[in-house]
Amino acid sequence: MSLNQNLEKLSNACGVTGREKPVQDLLAEMLKPYADEIKTDRMENIIATKKGKPNAPKIMLAAHMDEVGLMVKTLTKDGFIQFSKMGGIDDRILPAQKVLIHTKTTTYPGTIGSKPPHIQKEEERKKIITHDDLFIDIGTKNKEDTTNWGVTIGDPITFDVKYTPLSKDTAMGKAFDNRAGCAAMIETMKLIQETDCNICAVGTVQEEVGLRGAATAAFGIDPDLAIALDVTIAGDVPGVREFDTTVKMGKGPTLTISDSGLITHPKILRWLLDTANTENIPIQLESGLLGSTDAARISITRQGIPSGTISIPTRYIHSPTSIINLTDIELSAKLAAAAIQKATTYF
Repeated sequence: MSLNQNLEKLSNACGVTGREKPVQDLLAEMLKPYADEIKTDRMENIIATKKGKPNAPKIMLAAHMDEVGLMVKTLTKDGFIQFSKMGGIDDRILPAQKVLIHTKTTTYPGTIGSKPPHIQKEEERKKIITHDDLFIDIGTKNKEDTTNWGVTIGDPITFDVKYTPLSKDTAMGKAFDNRAGCAAMIETMKLIQETDCNICAVGTVQEEVGLRGAATAAFGIDPDLAIALDVTIAGDVPGVREFDTTVKMGKGPTLTISDSGLITHPKILRWLLDTANTENIPIQLESGLLGSTDAARISITRQGIPSGTISIPTRYIHSPTSIINLTDIELSAKLAAAAIQKATTYF
């Protein structure tokens, strides 16, 4: 399948952090043609291995499968669903969003409701409505009705959004953080026909709540070096200062110099910069972001694993709808694949 087709399927799948099974199944299927072995570890990370020479470097590619979303917290006596947030979501984007509740047997559409502004007091209208004052309405009459439908505490909830091409190069959808990285990892494995290196392409779990899957996967794999494939904030929208970020969508992949969890290992940075220069791949650099990626946790696993991040500029991450440039994904994969082919020169 093409990059666009893979991204569409991955984006539309339900994979709220900690409940990534539909994405696991898709990713395993998509990686199968390019791997010698695929397995699932105890944390439910997907690990696709491409074997090289015994003494060549072992390289871990990491792309997290989970998305930010919601989870059923409790049911009111009137049948409304109260929820908790799974990952970093701004409360301001939640009211009136269409959602899907994923039960054990089926999926129910609903909407996030709140007290109507027509009957709010003036001071209420000036305040942000926090998620604990919101609820989901699926059209049931009472708690018994909702329970009979099969809705239960712990059911994952996703935003009801479908992948939508916007132009030849751009698309809109949910969960591009980090299904775009997953798509880039598939393309990377596709581009690598033969290599001396031993590659472990890992779809990690629970990144959005503490980079948890990456930690256990890296411990088990014990790679010599690692690259996280993720997304980053595209600042080419109104209201964003250059000081905040200079990264723009459509200008190529971004290399992280430093973020809140990682200072990229100098050898990794030089390796990626040299590869981009040799292959004429346009890149962007960023430092000082408050967020981080799987590379942060991988880098401090065991006795330390030199790690870096290739990020895809994305607008409106952690919202119901993000926008991305497909060429940026293609170039990220091209950079990762070319770097792996050159790895034995550097490590």
